[in-house]
Amino acid sequence: MAVAAGRILSNHLLKNSLRNCVASGLPGLTKVCNQLKTINVHNSRCEQLRYETTTTVREAVPQANAQLEEYGKMCAEVLPKYIQRAEVTQFGELELLIHPSGVIPVTTFLKDHHNGQFLNLSDIAGIDIPAKTNRFEIVYNLLSLRYNARIRLRTYTDELSPIDSLCSVFIAANWYEREIWDMYGVYFSNHPDLRRILTDYGFEGHPQRKDFPLSGYVEMRYDEDVKRVVAEPLELAQEFRKFELGSEWEQFPAHRNREVKVRQVSPGESFKQVAKEGEDK
Repeated sequence: MAVAAGRILSNHLLKNSLRNCVASGLPGLTKVCNQLKTINVHNSRCEQLRYETTTTVREAVPQANAQLEEYGKMCAEVLPKYIQRAEVTQFGELELLIHPSGVIPVTTFLKDHHNGQFLNLSDIAGIDIPAKTNRFEIVYNLLSLRYNARIRLRTYTDELSPIDSLCSVFIAANWYEREIWDMYGVYFSNHPDLRRILTDYGFEGHPQRKDFPLSGYVEMRYDEDVKRVVAEPLELAQEFRKFELGSEWEQFPAHRNREVKVRQVSPGESFKQVAKEGEDK
């Protein structure tokens, strides 16, 4: 609509300019040229607005998806012991589902192989699904600047089974693994410095687990006596209350079904007399 309105306005201005030019003669040509420049700038802005307001859904590229499928099959054939499944998502991204013992072999292969060269570790994420036997899922996102490609590795574990640390392959995995250990409690073996990184020292539990309470177990406050922040067991000063989303007047049963009697006041009666009668009743 904005583009159509802009074009109609431009045509209207052009017609008026030509009429003025015919009426005023040659001196009006300069004015017409300047207005034409303004119209062109206006049309370009309308076109830019049209492109900005359109949706930015990524279009599927069948050729690229076919190449990703072929590369995933090649990886599965080379490392059948570790790669359990290779698939291309609906967004055109390659995912490899690997066994927990294959984290280092698979990442080393993807990093050193000439057709991959996934030299950058973009991120390591954790997912908690308590309904599964292996409730934790670890996701590795790798980037290849050489081929402008990304690949995602997914593995699984539980509360007790450790996963090999990736610090020997990617030094950037240090803080990512510390974050997952802090939030989910997944232990990474052979990590050079596996400490908490987001919570405070002495924190108990792992906040991102689904069974961790929203209120937590401890609370922090500044103690004036010791002049430092101390951790104490959580104490909720306000008890749990059930809030009703209806009218606030419905929460008073004494006034819920009360009948209100209204009578007309005669011209000779005063307000004090009517109030006194109500008190007597």
